[in-house]
Amino acid sequence: MAELAIETPAYVYDLDEVRRACRLLRESLPQPSLLMYSLKANPHPAIVRALAELGCAAEVCSPSELAVALEAGVPPERVQYTGPGKRDVDVAAAVRARAGWLSVDSLAGLRQVGQAAAGSGRVRCLLRINDQAQVPRQGLAMTGVASQFGIDASLVAQQPRSFRAIAGLHLYLGTNLSDEESLLAQLATAVASARRLTEVLDIEPELVNLGGGFGAPFARSGDLPRFGTLAGRLSALLDDAFSGWRGGRPAIAFESGRYLSGTCGYLVTRVLDVKQSHGQPVVILESGINHLGGMSGLRRVPPIVPELAVGFPGQAADETGGRRLRDAIITGPLCTPLDTWARAADMPAVRPGDVVRVPNVGAYGLSASLLAFLGHPAPCEVVVDAGEITEVSRLTLVRQAQEPLGLDGRTQERLNHKEEARTR
Repeated sequence: MAELAIETPAYVYDLDEVRRACRLLRESLPQPSLLMYSLKANPHPAIVRALAELGCAAEVCSPSELAVALEAGVPPERVQYTGPGKRDVDVAAAVRARAGWLSVDSLAGLRQVGQAAAGSGRVRCLLRINDQAQVPRQGLAMTGVASQFGIDASLVAQQPRSFRAIAGLHLYLGTNLSDEESLLAQLATAVASARRLTEVLDIEPELVNLGGGFGAPFARSGDLPRFGTLAGRLSALLDDAFSGWRGGRPAIAFESGRYLSGTCGYLVTRVLDVKQSHGQPVVILESGINHLGGMSGLRRVPPIVPELAVGFPGQAADETGGRRLRDAIITGPLCTPLDTWARAADMPAVRPGDVVRVPNVGAYGLSASLLAFLGHPAPCEVVVDAGEITEVSRLTLVRQAQEPLGLDGRTQERLNHKEEARTR
């Protein structure tokens, strides 16, 4: 890290690690199969571009993510547009962009795509399925419960003729699983469900997206998990369910966000203050839930305890002498008690001006945080390739004037007067 003379706070993304993660995951998957990168994990264009160059497709959930994927070089036909609810204007834009697949979660969603595509040629829809039962040991439940995601498999079975226009199936049963047995259990359930539904619908799907759920360490030291026998065991299940899958009938897809980008990034941020409050040490940092862990106030992320950034410019060595802060509260600078990373941490005895580091936050870092809250500047984002800085940028939020819709004459006149006064 010593050669990276960068402003703090900053996210640093290592593209070599992105490539390593992609190689490891591909080695764990049956071949041939399509690997999709879920941009929700980190839509930074450099990461998307690096994965596109490795042949990854893209799974996107918004107009912004669609634009990033296309600009990063993902071919339109290798883009899957997903989401439990989509505006008509966004579906129409995806159709115009020739997105390869649109995942729909209901009969209304299927009709919506059909209306948007009328007269524009064939559009391929994947029907996202909410299976009947939960899968044991899954992380964040995505199926088997009442949910905005997917259509209940039982409803599809009740009216199969309504869904025969689909070109494939999309299943995503759980997320952030780090042991092979849990992954195999949920993917095996997805395979069995896909087989059963193709028989119910009497279709030969072009694509079956089995989802993902591949875990990775978040905001703590650690390496990516390995799934050494997953490919072989899953291949055997696919052979039984879809005899033509090795020839691409159907094509089999998987999607991943955190496994592909999680370990590529770390956040460096300075200590602003260290004090005592009611007998507890309190460490206040430049970064809080506006830069990392925006859901931490809702207890959706684990406690975040940064490490001393030894080797950072101006901090060549650990000068704490082994001293520790016990039972420390770690906060950011925001004017809310929710801006807390940890409430009982054990960490080095840092001082104001020290730089600390949070590892493995390349996924669900900045873009999953409360960047707009209170208006503090965003951290820099630094891209490193082959040990060299290749790009430095900063996200900014800009308010843009919009044409008002459906205003009465008096309100419109008042707005016009304000605009005239502003421009004099």
